[in-house]
Amino acid sequence: MSANKSHIYGPVPSRRLGFSLGIDLVPYKTCSYDCIYCQLGKTTNKTIERKEYVPKDAILSQLDEILKTNHAIDYITFSGSGEPTLSSSLGELLKETKKMTKIKLAVLTNGSLLSDPGLRTELLPADLVVPSLDAATSETFSRINRPHSAVEFDRMVTGLLKFREEFKGDIWLEVMFVKEINDNIKEIGLLNSIISKINPNRTQLNTVVRPPTEKYCHPINESELQRIKISFGKNCEIIPEFKAKAKRPCPEDVEEQILELVRRRPSTLLDISACLGIHPNEVIKWLSLLQKDNKISYIEYRNKGYYKL
Repeated sequence: MSANKSHIYGPVPSRRLGFSLGIDLVPYKTCSYDCIYCQLGKTTNKTIERKEYVPKDAILSQLDEILKTNHAIDYITFSGSGEPTLSSSLGELLKETKKMTKIKLAVLTNGSLLSDPGLRTELLPADLVVPSLDAATSETFSRINRPHSAVEFDRMVTGLLKFREEFKGDIWLEVMFVKEINDNIKEIGLLNSIISKINPNRTQLNTVVRPPTEKYCHPINESELQRIKISFGKNCEIIPEFKAKAKRPCPEDVEEQILELVRRRPSTLLDISACLGIHPNEVIKWLSLLQKDNKISYIEYRNKGYYKL
């Protein structure tokens, strides 16, 4: 895959979706939340304004070019470096993409805008929607997701419940656990109650596995995740590690380019993204694999995170 596709990146290895071709519909860190665990850093444009941030025709043109290649793609995923449902073009893009390919379409969303009936209708052509729910109370919601002032917790949950009623595809609900914030017995019990009402096809448990926005944001351990998984019932799973190493889509030797860069000097996520012309989300996937293979390490210095050999 060409590294200079400004709105489309990958396919990248996803722990949930296999090889995912990402489509970025909003500028970097344009979001309705400012989550403490976000791997991309602080939100720079916290908004709930829906508009066409990226021209629809530009995305469809790039996608058409990419689909002519033979890259292995399991999902076309509308996600990126902000909240994709902020794009007013999302519904049309889903419809048009459906006409272009039989590859499954996924939308990764924080769920903040699902209270909007129009948006819920726009999402209906998707095969899979993966919303987030990290809190069971307004207080915890404010601590962990730091939402736009117009996003109310109860309204957000009601939006999730209504979307479940209307959407015929699969819903995988992601819950991100942060140590000593939403991992207490009361919060877990209340979360379980809300999730039971939503009744997603899967509930996927996650914790902080990549460098987060806030230093005080820490993961819970594997045994705690297993305990929560059991309490949440049979449709609950812990998000698995990406296994298909032998099929890594690396035609341009992305790994070696990253290694060569950090060999010269420690570099931040955005340094690597800018130097290689690769989308930050794509860089993160490769950094995670390199860290897992103990080829690079991560350090913090003066409130910035750096990757080095």
